[in-house]
Amino acid sequence: MIKKAAVGLRVHSGWAALVALTGVRESPEVIARRRIEIADPGIRGSKQPFHAAEPLEFLDAQAHIERCAASTERLARQALQAAIDGLRDRRAQAAACGMILGSGRTLPGLAAVLKSHALIHTAEGEFFRNALVEACEHCGLVVMRVKEKELFERGAAQFRTSVSELERRVRELGKPLGPPWTQDQKYAALAAWMALEI
Repeated sequence: MIKKAAVGLRVHSGWAALVALTGVRESPEVIARRRIEIADPGIRGSKQPFHAAEPLEFLDAQAHIERCAASTERLARQALQAAIDGLRDRRAQAAACGMILGSGRTLPGLAAVLKSHALIHTAEGEFFRNALVEACEHCGLVVMRVKEKELFERGAAQFRTSVSELERRVRELGKPLGPPWTQDQKYAALAAWMALEI
């Protein structure tokens, strides 16, 4: 019998922590965890494309961002598909993704972004998250989005428990696997757990 699974993603510049869960609300089980690389090592500055573009002339900056976007989109699709394919070995089929978002701040155009160091950081976060959202949709996953600062409050409301109890349960999820079970894996696991109910 094929079990329904969900993946959770916590994204960084050039990579993401991915955790996959299966099971039911009361007893989810972590069936996979991995780090997925979504920046092309063959493109200089691809891990921080907006930082790399900042000193360039505008048209060169735009071209650099577009080149990085094309390669990151391709790598995100490949990495996510590989993770989904790996779940089949565990007799699980991914149906949804819990995507952890940043602040949700609306960004201005590229020229304005490149003039502000704070906006450059925000843009890079959005750049990699957007590539993974597109990859999820390409792979047929329903995407549940949740802001990081609201993750545990929303999770506690969804599971009708306290934030402290939810934090304890998330810590426990990683015990059968052993380390690493860092904040990245914990947050991605909770996002996957929440997405399992979609």
